[in-house]
Amino acid sequence: MPSTPMGLERVRVGYASAGQREAAYRLRHAAYARELGQHPENAEQRLTDRLDASNAYLVATVGEELVGSVSVTAPGGALSLDTYVSRGQLPFPVDERVHEVRLLTVAPGHRGGALAALLMYAAFRHVEAAGGTRIVGMGHGRALAAYRQAGARPLGLRVTSGALGFEVFTMTTTEARARAVAVAPLLARLRACDWRLPFPFTEPAGCFHGGASFDGVGERFDALERSTQVVNADVLDAWFPPAPGAVEAVAAHLPWLLRTSPPTECGGLLDTVAEARGVPRDALLPGAGSSALIFLAFGRWLTPASRVLLLDPTYGEYAHVLEHVVRCRVDRLRLEREEGYGLDVERLVRRVHDAAYDLVVLVNPNSPTGRHVPRPELTASLRRLPGRARVWVDETYVDFAGPDESLERYAAASRNVVVCKSMSKAYALSGARVAYLCGPAAVVAELRAWSPPWAVSLPGQVAAVRALQDPGYYAARWAETAVLRTGLAHGLRALGLDVVPGAAAGFLLAHLPGDGPDAQAVVDACRAEEVYLRDAGAMGTALGAHALRIAVRTAPENARALAALTRALHGHSRMP
Repeated sequence: MPSTPMGLERVRVGYASAGQREAAYRLRHAAYARELGQHPENAEQRLTDRLDASNAYLVATVGEELVGSVSVTAPGGALSLDTYVSRGQLPFPVDERVHEVRLLTVAPGHRGGALAALLMYAAFRHVEAAGGTRIVGMGHGRALAAYRQAGARPLGLRVTSGALGFEVFTMTTTEARARAVAVAPLLARLRACDWRLPFPFTEPAGCFHGGASFDGVGERFDALERSTQVVNADVLDAWFPPAPGAVEAVAAHLPWLLRTSPPTECGGLLDTVAEARGVPRDALLPGAGSSALIFLAFGRWLTPASRVLLLDPTYGEYAHVLEHVVRCRVDRLRLEREEGYGLDVERLVRRVHDAAYDLVVLVNPNSPTGRHVPRPELTASLRRLPGRARVWVDETYVDFAGPDESLERYAAASRNVVVCKSMSKAYALSGARVAYLCGPAAVVAELRAWSPPWAVSLPGQVAAVRALQDPGYYAARWAETAVLRTGLAHGLRALGLDVVPGAAAGFLLAHLPGDGPDAQAVVDACRAEEVYLRDAGAMGTALGAHALRIAVRTAPENARALAALTRALHGHSRMP
C-alpha cells in the first residue's frame, strides 16, 4: 500500500453533506470525464447517475477542500454493475448483505499517498457497520490498485465503459479484516485522521484463521457430501481420521452423547491425560480448544499495563488477544528468513533478561514456520529465564516432532511455565474442541476457579479419552505425516518455491518467487479449483506478500495442490 503522507491528522473523514456531494460530483467529472474520457464532458462539469440519490458518500476533506470520495450502494436495489454483467455471472448470490463500492476518486494533488487506502477502509467499515458481509465493485487503474491492496479479488470479468476497461472484483468483510491485520502498521498511521463517521475506526474482531474451504460445503452444512471434494490445506486439521476406537465409541453412542450432559469437571479425561503424560491431575485444566484457554488465562493474568514478548512470525491468535482484547504492550522477537526462521534461544534469554516481561509466549513447533526447538535445548534455556516472567509454551504440534518432546512434565514441576496442549491437530479432533493446560498446581488452581463447568463436550471427552488410549495408531500417523511432508516440500521446491527448512509439524511455509504472483493471487487461483491454501503474510510483520502456508494432506490431495499451484504460477489452463 502507498506510504502515508505527512499531515494526515488534517484529513477529516465523514459522510458527505449536500454541498460536499456537489463537490464530489465535480471531482468525478474532472476525473472520469475530463481526465479519463470514460464519459463525455458537460457544461455543468458535474457527473451524476441514477444511484446517487440513494448512495452513501464518504468523503475526505482538508479544511473546506474536498480531496477524495467513495460511494457505497446499499443492498436491495439496482447496482451500477447490473449495467455491465448479469448477476448470474457472479460466483456468489447478490443478497441483502452485498454492498457495492464504487467511484473511488482522489483529487490530483493528493494522489500517491494514503487517501485512497483511507477511503477504502472507511467504505469497508461502513459496510461492516451496516451488517454487510461482502463488497462488490469494478475498478480501473489506480482505483483498481487501491481496491486490490485493500484485499479485493478480481473475478476475471472485464467490462468496458466509455473509453475504459474495468475489472469486476469482490471481497468479504472477513477477508477485508484479515487484510487490515496484514497492514496493521499502515492502519495505525491512518488512525491519525479526524474520523467523523458514526462508528469507531476499528472494532474488535476475531483473529482470522482461514477455513475458506467451508465455502465448498456451506456454513449451514447444506452440502456435507462435498467435504471430500475440497482440499482444505488453508487450516491445519489432520489429514488422517481419529483413532478407530474414538470413531467407534462416538458413532455407537452418538444419540446418547448428544443428549447427555458431560462430566462437569472432565474428570475421566483429566485422569487419562495424567496417566498418558506422567503428570499430576491437579496440574491439568481442560478447555474447549486452545483458544478458549488463551482467552481464559490471558484475561486473568494480564492488564493493559502488562508487557509480553511474542515470536514474529507466530500463531495469530496471540497478537489478536494481547493487542486487541487485553490491549497490553507487545514486543516481538523477530525470526529471520535468512536463518530459516529458527529461534535463537540465547537471543531469547538475553531479551527476557533485558526487559521486565510479564509473559513470554512460545509456540513450539512454531506456526507458520514449522520450526521446532528440541526439548533439552528449550528446557535448558527456560531454567535461565528470570522467575518474574511467566512462560506460555503452545505445543499444539509437538507430537509431530517426535516422542518425548513435550515440556508437560517440566511445566508441572516448575514455578512459572505453562504448557498449552491442543488435541485438535495431532489427534485429528479439531471439530471436537479438546485441549488442556499443564503447569504448576497453584497456577492451574487459580485458573480453575474461573473455568466454566462442562468445558469440553461429552462427544469430545469420549473421543479424547479413546484417542489417548491408542498411542500406537497416532505414532504411525505422525511418521506418515513426515513422509508426506517431505514429498510435498520436494514438489514445492520443484515449482520454484523457497520452502522453509527443518519443518517438524503437519504443514510447510514457503515463499513464492518474488517476480511472480503474490500469495493472495495464488490463493485465489487455487480456490477456483477447490484447493484452499493460506496467505501467511498476516502472521508476521515481515513475511511479506509472497508467503504461503500449506497443510500436509493425503498424497492425492498434495498432488492436487501442487497441480493447482503449477497452474496458478505459470498460467496453464486446467486440463479437461
